[in-house]
Amino acid sequence: MNAFSFWKLFTGDIVTAVASIVLVVFSVMSWAVIVEKIRLFHGIKHKKPSGTPDEAIRPFDKNLWFLAMVAYVSPFIGLFGTVWGVMDSFAAIGANQSVSIGVVAPGLAIALGTTALGLIVAIPAAIAHQVFSKRTDELYDNLGGK
Repeated sequence: MNAFSFWKLFTGDIVTAVASIVLVVFSVMSWAVIVEKIRLFHGIKHKKPSGTPDEAIRPFDKNLWFLAMVAYVSPFIGLFGTVWGVMDSFAAIGANQSVSIGVVAPGLAIALGTTALGLIVAIPAAIAHQVFSKRTDELYDNLGGK
């Protein structure tokens, strides 16, 4: 009897493991940017940025591109894992000449796992990008930018 293993869900084979590692790295990096932005915006409550609006806004605008990229790319990496898992299921059906749940389920579990991981990474990055972009635009306008 096979026991459910959360670890095996994302490390079933080399392709799934690489996709999962890339998604975890993207998640860690995007959360680092999110924490950086939270601290930066919290700091302006105590001290108004100095310099021209374009110079003052630069730190607030920094790395927002990365959040946008993670939000855009992560679901596709998860989708790639989905396709890979489904292909694995079809290969198992062909190799076993059988369509039992025990043959199909492992590949489908991998497929759903990487899909979920892609969305878990993308959703916070997308929300953070929108929030920080809006706040950066508002700050730029308040500093007299055009």
